[in-house]
Amino acid sequence: MRAAFNEGQTSADWLKTHSVEIFKLTLKDLLVKGAVTKPNSVESKGQHLQFEASAVNEFEYKLYESIEMYHNRIKWLLQGSKKVFGMVKGSKVALMVDTSDSNCGFGRLSDFRRCLTELIDDQLHSKEMLYMMSFATDTSSLWDSPRFVNIRVLNEARGWVNSLECDGGCNLLSALKAVTRVPDVDSILLVLGSCPDQTSEVVIDYIQQLIVGRDIPINTVAYDCNNHLTNMTLRNLAEVSGGRYHVYTSSSVEQIYSGTDIMLLLREIKQAQDVINKIQEMRQGMLGDALVNILNEISLEVQKLPQSRFLPRPPNHTGALTIEDQPFHPKSSDDWLKQNGLKAKKLSLYQVMAPNAFAPVEEFIPIIRKSVRSTLHEKAMTQFEWHDGSIRNVHVDPAQLFDYQKQLGALVKLYEKRVDWLSRDSRRLFGTIIEKRIVMMIDLSASNINYLIHIQHSLRILLEQQLSNKQSFNVIGFGSEAHCWRPCLQEPTEKNLQSVWKWILGLECGGSRNFMAALRLAMETEDDHKRMTVVEGIYLFTSGIPDQLPDVICSYVEEAAVGQVTKIHTILFNVDDYDSNGAIPGRYANITQTAECLRTLAHVSGGRFHWFRETGIIESDDIKAILSEMDRAVNYSQKCAMLLDSVKKRMPRPKENGVGDSKMGEELKMLPKRPTSGKKALPTAPRHTELSRARINCQDNQEHEEKVKAIGWRPVSANHNLIPTACPVSTKKATTQETSAKKVATPSKNKGIKEVFYTEYKNEVGLLLQREHRRKRKYKPINHPIIPDREEQITTKNWLKKYRLSKLRLDLNKLITGPDCCHTQKHISTLHKNVSAKYCTIFPSVNINGTVKHLQLRAHELKEYEDQVEVVLRRYLRRLQWLLGSSRRVFGSVVEKKVVILVDTSGSMVYHMDELKRELIALIWEQLKKENISFNIIRFSGDVESWRPQIVEPTNENCNDAVRWVSTLVTGGNTCTLEALSHAFDDPNIDAVYLLTDGKPDSSTSRVLQSVASLNTVRCIKINTISFNCKDDAANVFLKQLAAMSRGRYHRCYGHVDGDMFAHKLLANGFQNAQCLELPCFDGDDLHLLGSEINLARQFLSQSRTFRDVFAATPKPHENGKKLDVASSKLVVGNVSS
Repeated sequence: MRAAFNEGQTSADWLKTHSVEIFKLTLKDLLVKGAVTKPNSVESKGQHLQFEASAVNEFEYKLYESIEMYHNRIKWLLQGSKKVFGMVKGSKVALMVDTSDSNCGFGRLSDFRRCLTELIDDQLHSKEMLYMMSFATDTSSLWDSPRFVNIRVLNEARGWVNSLECDGGCNLLSALKAVTRVPDVDSILLVLGSCPDQTSEVVIDYIQQLIVGRDIPINTVAYDCNNHLTNMTLRNLAEVSGGRYHVYTSSSVEQIYSGTDIMLLLREIKQAQDVINKIQEMRQGMLGDALVNILNEISLEVQKLPQSRFLPRPPNHTGALTIEDQPFHPKSSDDWLKQNGLKAKKLSLYQVMAPNAFAPVEEFIPIIRKSVRSTLHEKAMTQFEWHDGSIRNVHVDPAQLFDYQKQLGALVKLYEKRVDWLSRDSRRLFGTIIEKRIVMMIDLSASNINYLIHIQHSLRILLEQQLSNKQSFNVIGFGSEAHCWRPCLQEPTEKNLQSVWKWILGLECGGSRNFMAALRLAMETEDDHKRMTVVEGIYLFTSGIPDQLPDVICSYVEEAAVGQVTKIHTILFNVDDYDSNGAIPGRYANITQTAECLRTLAHVSGGRFHWFRETGIIESDDIKAILSEMDRAVNYSQKCAMLLDSVKKRMPRPKENGVGDSKMGEELKMLPKRPTSGKKALPTAPRHTELSRARINCQDNQEHEEKVKAIGWRPVSANHNLIPTACPVSTKKATTQETSAKKVATPSKNKGIKEVFYTEYKNEVGLLLQREHRRKRKYKPINHPIIPDREEQITTKNWLKKYRLSKLRLDLNKLITGPDCCHTQKHISTLHKNVSAKYCTIFPSVNINGTVKHLQLRAHELKEYEDQVEVVLRRYLRRLQWLLGSSRRVFGSVVEKKVVILVDTSGSMVYHMDELKRELIALIWEQLKKENISFNIIRFSGDVESWRPQIVEPTNENCNDAVRWVSTLVTGGNTCTLEALSHAFDDPNIDAVYLLTDGKPDSSTSRVLQSVASLNTVRCIKINTISFNCKDDAANVFLKQLAAMSRGRYHRCYGHVDGDMFAHKLLANGFQNAQCLELPCFDGDDLHLLGSEINLARQFLSQSRTFRDVFAATPKPHENGKKLDVASSKLVVGNVSS
């Protein structure tokens, strides 16, 4: 009864294998299951039929299952574009679209365009060839002949749909006459939404005469048309040509079910329902005494059913999966802690305290002839036990430890979120599925028969949440015997996930736990070995200990995993069986021994152990690692508190009544805080000092304010409490003389012209300093680079040598990190600390590569810089689109002038050979012929065959002959890469080799590298490797090594659609919110280098905008209040209080 609907079959073809007659569910088949018996009495007349209850119940169940299957197919036929246009059959399709005024007028055109675009994206993109035509009064086609489907053709089709307009009447006869003349078409899709100009009889007669001897079905679609004559014409036209008829209307849902595909399914449903009604009549006594026999046997059959059949099921238990896209690839907690752990974040207490931790000093003193340890640091510092067990003297900085504890608190909150995430959804049941190629092994032993619904529901949650982003998977169920869903690993497509869910619903429990049979089935798969696919992770979901001994299983795992990285993760779900007398042990060992066995099995193979029950998680290696890191963080926090307590105990105690503690002075305490002048008390009756008298004189002479210099006073020591009294000053001149004398004693550090002179006050000498005017910074304008619009046929490395940001003088770090705006601090010896400049607050400061600097570019200069970076970034994006366009998407840029193209035609290329032929033909015309590159083509599989003996000129004749030769390529055989390279080296005229393959060679990769190195020692021919639809990491690494060894380039045609979309969105947004778009990760050399430069330009653009915001947020001097410091006679800028 299981059936897939997306295989591209019509309902008629599908019912050939899924009809009621094929399943033998007709009334005739039911009567065959009955036995003719004699009447119970003489009065009874006619024949009596006797049926077994199990046979009738099974027959009825299959009928209901078939009806559900038909309903599901109808739902599938009403999804997406199939609801509007039906299912498009054929590989070479011609689309005819009605663009008359009746169909496209009255506001219907926008919906019609949307539906056609959905049709192209949903169904037509998978066809081989397409031909598109619109008809109204006249016909108009997009192309002269059918085109092979590719990205360019699909984009042209979408543009053509968006350009459709209304154009008169509906000349259907002329359109049919034109489309039947188009060659290479095996199916016609006619979309009609209005009444044709010709009558139905004329159109039908013409088609009957036209298709005589030809097999071209015309599938008709009545698009939102309520005219019954139009629907009748389209139905007859489809029947005459052997096609199908489909109806779509937005007003009447019933008309949709009148299409050919849905009508056939409704007919099958009616036939199955008739048989079910007959079975109900039998149960009501319509067929004699069969009723009694059936009821008696039903009660016996119910007793034989397993208990799981009567367990409550979750809602929509048998429904289709709702698959969720996982946005990131999960990691185990050990790998996650490598990036987010305490050591990774450099938040280990020993890492934080290392700069302030000192080992005890012990030296040998010759005089006393023994080693003496320093005791000064032990009394001045705190002793702390280090992680290696030694004792170190630590200088404790309370502010630093306070910030450290805040960072620990934030990190513990992150760990709590991680634990909460691990305890929800399917991760609570299975843990995190981290490998890309996995096998799920499910315990279906008899002890789990009452928990089968729970197991199925758990697997449903797992399939919906964690398997969609894997590379391949398989599911194995085991009891006494092991059964697998598929013989080898499969990709987790939606079709495969739905298929495995249907398979899981049919599982039954029974037997013991033959774990070894399931393990051999997972690790000894011949199909996977042929495809060089290795299972990376095996997840065992069980409730008890395996049948085999743990030593036997561990030995087998160690031997089978030699040379592989296969990890076994064990999941133990704890179930309990109860009866009226208590618990019944349903395992070979108790739960503790079972957990120990599974834990050992997981750790031997490098896997993880997970143990849960209905109430929650009991044990999990992932959660245990996070909790251990949290405990370590709490331990560090407690040690911080201990260090702070030790600091508080060593601080000096306050004095009481002016008398200190005499015992405190005997011990060496920590250095007290340096006294400041703000905390010292002045005398009760102070006299005028030199400082106060100078201030009075400055206030009296405001007009000479700039010429008068205040006499500064500083305490000569930390114990100097009183300000010295002023000497008698008679005139302003004497004050100036004393000031000059002070300047002689403390020479200025400012550079300038110095002149010495005698003062009139005794014999003191004065010094005159004339400061030199600093030269203003010369304005360096932002460079306006010019990059040619014409693309150069060179490598990205050589292109960036001329046009990278540093060459264009647009490196933001170099523009800002000049030596003239450094934010420095000056050490003041009297204050014993570093002090910043007085006016640093009015200049914006930024962090450039770990150094704080004043921003020397002004706001308008930054805006000019952003404009130039946007110009360069647009040019980079055009270069990226050029590299992802045409044949460069697959082959990259061919920059050499004499090349050989090596093409892999092994058996693994069978699914991609058509695409490869198209790309080779595009390469010949777009690069080799256009750039005048001499070339030769060699194909290799089990043998090697070349197009020409040597390279030839790209003439028209040679290019046409190469295209014909490429079109004859067929797949088959192995991959003899070394022989192909040796054959290419036989040509003495070549400069480079372009090797295209989809996997590793047949021989050893190391042997290939060594042989190529010996062949290429003298000639130094560049080997450019191309990974074509290759998902094998080992093969891609080999191609990278081969290219790097010969100084060639590695290219991988992957992610081009995302790159085009990224460039388009970034250009469309105008770089206003560019950081929200992420550039796809390109693996090829050319694309990777250009992508790195694009990311750097986006980073500089965002950083420049941030700097402009810093300018806007920095207060300007003219916006703040001003106050005058009389002591220094300088203008000090301060904030005005509100």
